[in-house]
Amino acid sequence: MRNIRPFRADLARSVRLFRAFRTEQADPSSYYSVLARDTIRQLSQYVDLNGRLVVDVGGGPGFFVRELRDAGARAVCVDTDSGELAAQGRPEAGSAVGSALRLPLGSGAVDVSFSSNVLEHVGDWRAMLAEMVRVTRPEGIVFVAFTNWLSPWGGHETSPWHYLGGERAASRYQRRHGRPPKNHYGHSLHPVSVAAALGWARSADGVTLVDAVPRYLPGWTRPLLRVPRRARQLPTTVAGAPQVGWRSRTRNTATATGRPAARVPGWSRPGSMPGWRRKPCPGQMAGHWSRAVG
Repeated sequence: MRNIRPFRADLARSVRLFRAFRTEQADPSSYYSVLARDTIRQLSQYVDLNGRLVVDVGGGPGFFVRELRDAGARAVCVDTDSGELAAQGRPEAGSAVGSALRLPLGSGAVDVSFSSNVLEHVGDWRAMLAEMVRVTRPEGIVFVAFTNWLSPWGGHETSPWHYLGGERAASRYQRRHGRPPKNHYGHSLHPVSVAAALGWARSADGVTLVDAVPRYLPGWTRPLLRVPRRARQLPTTVAGAPQVGWRSRTRNTATATGRPAARVPGWSRPGSMPGWRRKPCPGQMAGHWSRAVG
């Protein structure tokens, strides 16, 4: 188990992340290793990972699973694509092929349900969030980070032309590159907004929104994603950036905590936000939730 450095959402951190992001295409392994290390530090603000059972939904090659295990967690990965699971060689131990819409786990099976940059690739993202909440135990954390469609990076490799329409951006990409984009609008890429994700978190049963913050931006940008914490609106805790975090809650509690809470950067491609317990949010965001009992 490695000691985790305290998380600091300062300007220097944002610069490091954006510099690393520039290498994503040429050296994805280095970029995702940097992102995973930073994200697990962020997650650790909201939950002590030592000994916790964590599921990484859509974790592919296992960058986040490895960092979670280094932090002392018992981590497993579920992904629909066996090729992604083996992209870095042999799949990580504990990996399983399965759908985010029907996770191969029992209800309340894990302490933390985690996902980074997957939500916008799932057509029925609300169903994915509901599944993440289902498999998380009461008072557990749901941490979700995703790319906000309305951000400059919302169209992924077709950005910023997605502002003119997803199909138009995809057609332009194919004309210029002679091949369709990997992330095809309406098939493997869907428009998820921060507002829609937060709306889901606030209205979902058994979920309390813990936090919502820009994932890649400095902490002082947090007011961009100010999250109301009236208990009557938030049955669970969440964090995100647009990372969002939720927490499962007991019958008489309504906790507000940080990132699984997850944090959600609303205006950066790798966004995520802390904010819910046992409840997920949309947008480049990470979140954590708590589940309600009874």
